[in-house]
Amino acid sequence: MGAYVEAFDGLAKVLTYPGEHYTERVKGCSCSVGRLGPGHEAAAVKLDQFMNAVGEMSTGELEELYTRTFDINPVSSLEVAWHLHGETYERGAFLVQMRDLLRRCRIEESTELPDHITHVLQAVGRMDPSEGSEFISKNFLRALDRMLEGFAGKSNPYEYVLLAVRELLSRYATSHAGV
Repeated sequence: MGAYVEAFDGLAKVLTYPGEHYTERVKGCSCSVGRLGPGHEAAAVKLDQFMNAVGEMSTGELEELYTRTFDINPVSSLEVAWHLHGETYERGAFLVQMRDLLRRCRIEESTELPDHITHVLQAVGRMDPSEGSEFISKNFLRALDRMLEGFAGKSNPYEYVLLAVRELLSRYATSHAGV
């Protein structure tokens, strides 16, 4: 279980606003995913593709890419509930549930909303495996697919990260279903 926590936490760090030492975060995440062993190669390859695309960028260029990708365009927002429910009452209810889940999993909230992908990834790694599998299948994968739709035809390197997340979540949900 600890290896998945490390991998999900690593992916959360990659999807956090870049700063100094960002490429080290990406490399660390790729190593964590690689340590998951056979069957996880596709996720590691996607992270390597991301690293190849952004490895030579300056911190400022990485920050601009992140802002342009996730903060300006709501279609590629990293808020899970927005992709599931839009601006409805159900989104508010989901946010309350996520806040409770974060407390239960002892995850500190950041300046992001409780449904931000970075929080959700950390929570999934700390949930009971069958509960995490169900959450992934019912909520997370649908939201992630909608996020990925926003990347279609845009040649944005962050698509590789989201594809790695999707690959890892799918494998986790399948291997822990009904556990």
